[in-house]
Amino acid sequence: MKNLLHIACYGVFAVAMFTYPGKAKAQSIIKTQNLFDGKTLKGWKQVVGNASYKVENGAIVGTTVAGSGNSFLVTEKEYGDFMLDLDVLIESKLSNSGIQTRSHFNTPGHEKRVYGRQVEIDPSDRAWSGGIYDEGRREWLYPLDLHPEAKTAFKVGVYNHIKVVCKGDEMKTWVNGIPVAYVVDTVDRAGFIGLQVHAVSKPEQEGKKVYFKNIKLSTGSISAIPFPADIYVVNNQPNYLNWYEKQHGWKLLFDGKSNSGWRSAAAKTFPAKGWRVNDGTMTVESSEGKESQNGGDIVTNKEYSAFDLSFEFKLTPGANSGVKYFVTLNEKTQGSAIGLEYQVLDDELHPDAKLGRFGNRTLSSLYDLIPSQKQKRFIHPIGAWNQGRVVVTKDNHVTHYLNGIKVLEYVRGSQAFRDSVAISKFKVWPNFGEAKQGHILLQDHGNQVSYRSIKIKELK
Repeated sequence: MKNLLHIACYGVFAVAMFTYPGKAKAQSIIKTQNLFDGKTLKGWKQVVGNASYKVENGAIVGTTVAGSGNSFLVTEKEYGDFMLDLDVLIESKLSNSGIQTRSHFNTPGHEKRVYGRQVEIDPSDRAWSGGIYDEGRREWLYPLDLHPEAKTAFKVGVYNHIKVVCKGDEMKTWVNGIPVAYVVDTVDRAGFIGLQVHAVSKPEQEGKKVYFKNIKLSTGSISAIPFPADIYVVNNQPNYLNWYEKQHGWKLLFDGKSNSGWRSAAAKTFPAKGWRVNDGTMTVESSEGKESQNGGDIVTNKEYSAFDLSFEFKLTPGANSGVKYFVTLNEKTQGSAIGLEYQVLDDELHPDAKLGRFGNRTLSSLYDLIPSQKQKRFIHPIGAWNQGRVVVTKDNHVTHYLNGIKVLEYVRGSQAFRDSVAISKFKVWPNFGEAKQGHILLQDHGNQVSYRSIKIKELK
């Protein structure tokens, strides 16, 4: 009886069999505990903000107040690997909330601030609930433009079940049983769990409530709960594919150590100068803005048709480069090889941003054809890493992303696409951009730009 009471008071221990990828079956003990007793705020503390947190009818109720920044009620203890389950109700589309994981407060550089990965609760029309936001630090890690099918999972005005699994460097989220976001990160292996009441920016947001209940935490040897195929992974570990990405067809185009798989666009070998591989990056060196006059463009040995391509890039001030696709090398040019181009550019300092039509030569645009639609808040500063992504499906639908945000889409070969080509610099090339397959190209435009984490998945 004494042992049974001990289990009831301090959690439920279960022996579970599970398989982690690449490892044999093992027995693991999982401890499950209630982080909220349904009656008091025992085990929790408010660290910042003036929002009200009270217990009502078995739920923690957070209420917005005017004049306050983001408020956080956090656990007194910190946790590493865990599975978190809870129910969340937000009463208004005008509100916003979130659940902090492995987070911290008031450390050097973050004085009087909470920071860490947050599971977003977003009842607005944007519908990014279940996405992952880095509160007080890097902002959006996994916006739901990366997984739009999951946008309908969260419902306003009713309780929604949220599940979060943090294991090692991996974090996954579910909303009402639907897999939503998947991030591989390299910071914060442990920290507190927190409940956010968002700041009020408009009078009509004051007095809005968010409810949290049935908060359960499982710790111990947490198993890797599987995700279905074809959910995009934001992997912040440079030049690395995790087991899920490998299992579902992703390949590294750059191993972080060598130029293997790449060659000059003008020769069968890699350029002898102008490009360097070091510190996990592939960098085109500066030649004072002289396009293709140093090392020249480089291309993949292999050609691709339908694919999902991701890459990280880091610009120097005033720099210009580009990632091109469907590059056939059939055209004879004096400068850069011809192809559809994801523009990589310092919009503030490089003059090309002000040329073209309606901004179609700016960062993440389809160069000289279609401008990207982006907000400045989603652009990382010069000298920081940004993530680009190009998805081309079998039916020739193409989408550009910048830091997880969809910035443009078009259909290769459509009338609208051909109309854009007809008024561009590419009108002199017959059937421009409509090749069945082509190389991926990194452009030498004469400025120093670095690339890493270049990965691709061929689509069937």
